[in-house]
Amino acid sequence: MKVKLSKLIILITLTLFLTQCKKNTTSSDIDGTHSTTSQFMSYNGMIMCGYQGWFRCQGDGTGRGWGHYDKGGQFKPGFCTIDFWPDMSEMDNNEKYRTEFIHEDNTWAYVFSSANEKTVKRHFKWMKDYGIDGVFKQRFVTSTRSPENLRGMDIVLQNCLKGAEKYNRAISIMYDMSGCGPEVVELMKEDWKRLVDYYDITNRGKNQSYLYHNNKPLVAIWGAGFNDDRRYSLDDIDELVTFFKEDSVYGRCSVLLGIPTYWRTLSGDCVSDTKLHDLIKKVDIIHTWTVGRYGNLSGVDAHHSIIEADLQWCEDNNIGYTPSVFPGFSWHNMFPESPLNVIPRLKGEFLWRQFYNAISAGCEMIYVSMFDEIDEGTAIFKCTNNPPNGESQFCDYEGLPTDFYLKLTGEATKMLRGEIPLDSNIPIETE
Repeated sequence: MKVKLSKLIILITLTLFLTQCKKNTTSSDIDGTHSTTSQFMSYNGMIMCGYQGWFRCQGDGTGRGWGHYDKGGQFKPGFCTIDFWPDMSEMDNNEKYRTEFIHEDNTWAYVFSSANEKTVKRHFKWMKDYGIDGVFKQRFVTSTRSPENLRGMDIVLQNCLKGAEKYNRAISIMYDMSGCGPEVVELMKEDWKRLVDYYDITNRGKNQSYLYHNNKPLVAIWGAGFNDDRRYSLDDIDELVTFFKEDSVYGRCSVLLGIPTYWRTLSGDCVSDTKLHDLIKKVDIIHTWTVGRYGNLSGVDAHHSIIEADLQWCEDNNIGYTPSVFPGFSWHNMFPESPLNVIPRLKGEFLWRQFYNAISAGCEMIYVSMFDEIDEGTAIFKCTNNPPNGESQFCDYEGLPTDFYLKLTGEATKMLRGEIPLDSNIPIETE
């Protein structure tokens, strides 16, 4: 008995020692924290999508009820926040969650949950099927305060990691700082440490799917320099950038910074503070947020010169540049004062023109807003042309196939890589 007890004590002591060693790794041991390789060693030549992964359903096992479907805790006709209805025709019965909405043929309408592993894997299969490179998994820092919200985010993240690995799609963490104050610094640091220690987010084997850039894991920080009275400062973000790039254990990462459209001129949606330019010069890639900044083809074309000037600034300062593109916009059910389909999709013309202009300007990487965002009507995944009837109003895909925007994004990826000619005309049928 004493021999067995001694062995147990030795085992526990060794485990604690190894754990402490991992946390006290020096810069010379950094390869033990992050893998030195990935299937995806650069963002260049890729089109990535944002992936919200925040949709929850009653009965999905999270115990959180409806999430990002409901309004005021209710999800029924007249009470919802989504403007597009997901196409559920391919989903198995265990992926479908019944609602109080009814289709024209008097059948119940169903939705999906991002907490369902099978559904998330299906989304990643769609990415592979249509040639979409992967996603930035959105991670809302303010939600890390709550154990319940954190648990939900972790469930979805694990689903995404499994989907990315199964279907060889790239994945990267994008931290969204919205809603935070100065506490964002410690919240984000602690969350990243946890992802590295307990989920091996950047150390999942030689064939891992985590996206690298400049030979290092790429971490995205979204929300720097917006002039909408955010409570954290540029100095707070600077501390985070330094952590991700220089920390001897958890750092040594590349950083993508999500910034306003008019960052270069420090005008419009941007703070008028030159500290932002100093901050930008410390990161590897900037990602400009343009959703809602233009709403028609003439606006898209007018933005072309801004992209060219942005690219030149970034080239002069040796920084990567990825613009946002989005298929359209609608959040009428969330904000009834905003018209339904306020930025029309124009049967794909609106999105394709943005792809064409970005690539013709010289962009080597593009960010699609978003893969699954049906709250704000920017989703490119499969949405139905036959949404429920009743008090709530919904957009549709204008009679186009439900996979049209997946196909269109796949074609844009080919155009970015030079696999098909640069062409301002949509390369797939719209009639």
